[in-house]
Amino acid sequence: MTGLLLLLALLIMAALATYLYYWRPALAPVNPPAATAFSPPAVERGRILAGMGNCAACHTAKGGADYAGGHGLATPFGTIYATNITPDPQTGIGRWSQAAFQRAMREGVGRDGAHLFPVFPYTHFNLVSDADLTALYAYFMTRPPVYAVVPANSVPFPLNLRPLQAGWKLLFFKPASYQLDPAQGPDWNRGRYLAEGLAHCAACHTPRNALGAELADSPYLGAAIDHWYAPALSSANTAALPWTQEELYAFLRTGATSLHGVAAGPMSAVVHEGMGASPDSDIGALATYFADVSGAAGRKVDADSVIKTGIARSQRVSLVDNDRGASLYVAACASCHSNSDGRPVALRPELSLNSAVSAPDPANLIQVILHGISKDEAMPGVLMPGFSALLTDNDVAQLAAYLRRSRSHEPAWANLDAAVARTRAGK
Repeated sequence: MTGLLLLLALLIMAALATYLYYWRPALAPVNPPAATAFSPPAVERGRILAGMGNCAACHTAKGGADYAGGHGLATPFGTIYATNITPDPQTGIGRWSQAAFQRAMREGVGRDGAHLFPVFPYTHFNLVSDADLTALYAYFMTRPPVYAVVPANSVPFPLNLRPLQAGWKLLFFKPASYQLDPAQGPDWNRGRYLAEGLAHCAACHTPRNALGAELADSPYLGAAIDHWYAPALSSANTAALPWTQEELYAFLRTGATSLHGVAAGPMSAVVHEGMGASPDSDIGALATYFADVSGAAGRKVDADSVIKTGIARSQRVSLVDNDRGASLYVAACASCHSNSDGRPVALRPELSLNSAVSAPDPANLIQVILHGISKDEAMPGVLMPGFSALLTDNDVAQLAAYLRRSRSHEPAWANLDAAVARTRAGK
């Protein structure tokens, strides 16, 4: 009994020490600075950086004002609503000083001293430079102020207690500034700075543990997110052809590549609404970095042979007795996805090369079959209708199974009917 009490006392002392170590005071409010206090070049730079960080995707509710918050982010611990980051003095950040803004970005601490939930990716933003944070502050403080009260989070007790985030930080957060790698060139370093900092690519493309932290030993290994699948950006990627620097650049710049597919779902917003304003040099830097992360140069693949073989297989579509999936493909898909001239084009994706078909998770293929690709998602001229009203869950499952079997060398997906039902229901 004495030993248990001693252990309990030690645990309480450790928890108290952790809390005191991570305790932060409230920072004094400021009078909202006038928009003229910020130089136009700084504001413009901040606009471009905010796009790279895809800030609007989380901080803008559907149908709501830009950056006024209210967008619900579903987590295993409940729904967390993104905050209002317009300069409204009551419900936004209008009374935040630059020091308060920088502390939130670097340490995950609000102006009032409360720890922020790590759904806000301060674990990446802590790598952002002082100059870039200054530009971001200038941009947000010159947005139209919007009075908007954000809904209350649905995180249950005791997980909703902010002091518990101190323990999470102790386990999973190691503040650091970005360090150049002298062994790499300027493009690679710029790409890594953007990817691991403001763009926080790993936040979607890295699996997480039971406490919601990215798995440090599995960077860019791919992860399910919001009923989609963020594919591996490492050598674990299962695409038929490697994601070369040229392919990555084309995908991030235009939203489509004939050898891999189109940007759909959340990634479409990243490419078109987020990175769309970024200079070509930054897109090229990201492509350089991720081509290296994926080991594209080391994959010795005869691209012409893979393309020729894949298209030939696709042309040999033959109905198999009792194969509902093959029948559905011929009826609904073949007319658009046939590359009879032997060359894949982005306007008519070759499914034997498509990343959604070869991925370890069927989510992206199911999403596209059900909901299609809108004219605003991929690139001009790329449009695919959705079949959610025409196909049953079992139809979609059989079609996906057929495409997986006939257009890839990867193992069959399991429990497709259940996966289709979840996707259709948005659960």
